Amino acid sequence: MKKRILITGGTGYIGSHTAVELIEAGYEIMIVDNLANSKIEVLAQIEAITGKKPVFGQLDICNFNEFNAFFTENQPIDAVIHFAAYKAVGESVENPLKYYHNNLQGLINLLRIMQKRAVQNLVFSSSCTVYGQPDELPVSENAPLVPANSPYGNTKQIAEDIIRDTVSASAVQAISLRYFNPIGAHKSALIGELPLGTPNNLVPFITQTAIGLRRELSVFGNDYNTPDGTAIRDYIHVVDLAKAHVVACKRILQKENQSGYEYFNLGTGKGSSVMEVIQSFERVSGQKLNYKVVARREGDIEQVWADTKLANQVLGWKTQKSLDEAMLSAWNWEKQCLKNQKQTT
Repeated sequence: MKKRILITGGTGYIGSHTAVELIEAGYEIMIVDNLANSKIEVLAQIEAITGKKPVFGQLDICNFNEFNAFFTENQPIDAVIHFAAYKAVGESVENPLKYYHNNLQGLINLLRIMQKRAVQNLVFSSSCTVYGQPDELPVSENAPLVPANSPYGNTKQIAEDIIRDTVSASAVQAISLRYFNPIGAHKSALIGELPLGTPNNLVPFITQTAIGLRRELSVFGNDYNTPDGTAIRDYIHVVDLAKAHVVACKRILQKENQSGYEYFNLGTGKGSSVMEVIQSFERVSGQKLNYKVVARREGDIEQVWADTKLANQVLGWKTQKSLDEAMLSAWNWEKQCLKNQKQTT
């Protein structure tokens, strides 16, 4: 029997790429999503890539009864990968209660239902924001979790605490994957990052500016204490990231985990500045980007990149794709989106 995996937020950016990798690895998947920041068409794109259409439930996981009913109707569920959450740092600063309610209530409902249905295996979508601005770089899993720079980051810290305490008090086993900055798209250009409204992340803003959807790109600050003055992040290709979820899922299902709660950094181990990302895009696309330096954005940290030794050695996972490959795939995805839009208008 194929193992059956439930993906919350599975029509979203990382969720959809993980769905593809899981199907191609031989798993049967189910997806729940409220489509607040994704489109139903993603299901057809997953099917176009893999030949399999996932079971889908459109529901809000903050609604306990709806979520519980989906579990009841779709047994057995062998493991859950939990992506469903709001994720914009800036918006979380402006509207913290929206983030605390959605990101924490959804997780609490999930854990309650998992205990009720005796589903023991959880892979959690965490974030490098749990480290805040670390004192030492690269940041390892042993770094202290300092106060978060944003309500979004704080929801990830609290979520990990909730999972850790639940593991201690129940049969649930969990792996948290703390990822750095996912970018890029599937090589088919059928799925990619598609923010509804104005993008909050750098790369879709770059590609939308290059293709003419945005007038110019805002670079938030060039007075940081970095070589070129712009903020530094660890940008990881989304397909590499998706593959790590398959590895973590297999690890926990085969009971290879060394403790009930494990956590791993997922990144390239290399930091790239905003200007380096812009230069990479211009190099692979042949496009000159219109950008302007503006004031720093509240909630942003100066620089962070991952120490990936633990994931490399214990999970046996490491990134394969370069920044240039990621930027080219993001550009191909953006061009495909424009082509699709023209065909439907």
